Amino acid sequence: MNTIEQFNSHVMQTYGRFDVVMEKCGGVTAHDENGKEYIDFGSGIGTNSLGYCDEKWADAVCAQVRSVQHTSNYYYTKTQADFAEKLCNAAGYKNVFFGNSGAEANECAIKIARKYSFDKYGRDAKRYNIITLKNGFHGRTITTLSATGQDSFHNYFFPFTEGFIYAEANNIDDLKSKIDDTVCAVMIEFIQGEGGVNVLDKAYVDELFRICAEKDILVIGDEVQTGMGRTGKLLASENFGVKPNVTTLAKGIAGGIPMGACLADEKTCNVLTRGTHGSTFGGNPIACAGANAVIDRITSEGFLSEVSAKGEYFREKLLAMDGVKSVSGMGLMIGIELEKDNAAEVCAKCIDNGLLVLTAKTKVRLLPPLTISYEDIDRGLAILANVIAE
Repeated sequence: MNTIEQFNSHVMQTYGRFDVVMEKCGGVTAHDENGKEYIDFGSGIGTNSLGYCDEKWADAVCAQVRSVQHTSNYYYTKTQADFAEKLCNAAGYKNVFFGNSGAEANECAIKIARKYSFDKYGRDAKRYNIITLKNGFHGRTITTLSATGQDSFHNYFFPFTEGFIYAEANNIDDLKSKIDDTVCAVMIEFIQGEGGVNVLDKAYVDELFRICAEKDILVIGDEVQTGMGRTGKLLASENFGVKPNVTTLAKGIAGGIPMGACLADEKTCNVLTRGTHGSTFGGNPIACAGANAVIDRITSEGFLSEVSAKGEYFREKLLAMDGVKSVSGMGLMIGIELEKDNAAEVCAKCIDNGLLVLTAKTKVRLLPPLTISYEDIDRGLAILANVIAE
């Protein structure tokens, strides 16, 4: 029995996997069990922010493994305290709750929003509805699926959590028509990742924030995919000149170790009190060790400006390729619209040719490591150009 047969015999078939068995990886390069090499433009769906097995990151994680791997949140650890301080200071937030995934971070944000209105306006006000945007994606738990504004996800698992209203992205009139006295928050992705790498209009974002501030409606920024330097800023919201009351992070936050974070501003930092939320593994020392290595690198001088420069380099090269219709995104979060509208086919053929890419709806999606070199960009783009040309 080979590895894939062994795997499929015991693991639930909830993913459409490619027939690649990863064995040893380093930097931007992955090798399968047969020794075939791949350039990785997906970085584990934007999770390996420093690439595979970055030396300083690995040293920090291994040192933590040999010190203490877990304590639970009945106790304090210096590793978690260090990361919380660095993250809050860098992002400009008051405090943070740590979980294990983007869905968990978004669940925490939803609880903050509803409890904020419960505490301030009372239960009888029934101020619990949250507006999210159509084509958005917020997770795969029952509640975060309910928050996801895509009909394709609203099946099988009935009944879904009530209290979510869906508005059209970049349509301020539609948003205004959905806001009433029952709304406690608006939850947005500044760039809809799974929805097709769609960037919100700045004018729309500005007006959304103005309306929410006027009506004491919280804004939740889902930065699970866009945060931690992905767009050339620590947070994508910085590119829009705004600051949500609550921001959620995951994916690249700990460089490949499961972690989620929910950041709260001065208005929301005291909403969750003792016993109202928790997580056994949240703030795990190993994850925090990895996260400390990530944030130290991201906040080092010139790092984020280099991410932006690499993103522009990608766009320039992609727009010059035959078969590319348009390019969307920001920084190293890139969506490629193809003239032949055959993203899934291109993705599969790229794997055959030694390049790992992703899809998002009808687009090819690129989320390379933030540390990728220009040489590796050129190597990968040469493969992609040839595949598209075929």
